[in-house]
Amino acid sequence: MSDVAAVEVTNLVKDFKGPFRGKMVHAVKDVSLSIAPGEVYGLIGPNGSGKSTTMKAVLGLVAPTSGTCSIFGKDSSKVDSRSEVGFLPENPYFYKHLTAAETVRFYGRLCGMRGRALKDRIEEMLELVGLQDARDRRLKGFSKGMLQRIGLAQALVQDPRLVVLDEPTAGVDPTGSREIRDLILELKTRGVTVFLCSHLLEQVQEICDRVGIIHHGVLVNEGSLDDLISLEDKTELILGNPSPDLMEQIRSLVDVTHGAELVSEGRARTTLESLFLKETQGQRTGSTQILRARKSQKRATK
Repeated sequence: MSDVAAVEVTNLVKDFKGPFRGKMVHAVKDVSLSIAPGEVYGLIGPNGSGKSTTMKAVLGLVAPTSGTCSIFGKDSSKVDSRSEVGFLPENPYFYKHLTAAETVRFYGRLCGMRGRALKDRIEEMLELVGLQDARDRRLKGFSKGMLQRIGLAQALVQDPRLVVLDEPTAGVDPTGSREIRDLILELKTRGVTVFLCSHLLEQVQEICDRVGIIHHGVLVNEGSLDDLISLEDKTELILGNPSPDLMEQIRSLVDVTHGAELVSEGRARTTLESLFLKETQGQRTGSTQILRARKSQKRATK
């Protein structure tokens, strides 16, 4: 595996001019993260937390106020950094009069593909996303889940090393969501790096190797999924067929000769949802208290 990170974000800061008196809005504040080749990395956060801005900076769609972003060692501000990147935005726009096959062909040609190579790739992509039976149907008759899958097909048509997905299952029914999850896992087995944003924490917990939690533009927690959801002050033992006597002795000793099977041993787990709420609700509560205090102060001065 290459030592060069698939994605490297270093001290990223992004400010926007706000709508009121030109006051600056700090969308991203000194964010640093690294994604290894072949890894599935999930960036999660509340609406307006800065995750989409971070993703756009990685793709070179917005210029950082300060800090750097790179893709496979190439500066994200350079066009050639995106030659091996596939992107599916949260609300992709497609030409609804085109069929599924025509849509994939259109994006393939935009990527410089031609002839037999493109024709074969179209069939491969439609099979991968499960739309072969709908290859000649126009997109105007597609469901939300089908549109997301054709979006994945166009993102993968040039065989990218990195795929960036912004809310890939937004508005998709449970069946379609499961299919997209399976596609992401299939990409992982192929060695493709996946960088995704999602509000669906259960989905992130199922498919991601590492997770970053961003809140108010700050990366408040980041690491491998196992480390993040482990509870440091608790140990969990799972026993198969424990005898009543063994249960009495469990606090002091686990003796496998009692006929029990030690299935696993390790720190107890929380859920990604619980961790997310812990990292974001406290700060939100603090902000609410400050706002209430300001309102009370204004009432007192009237």
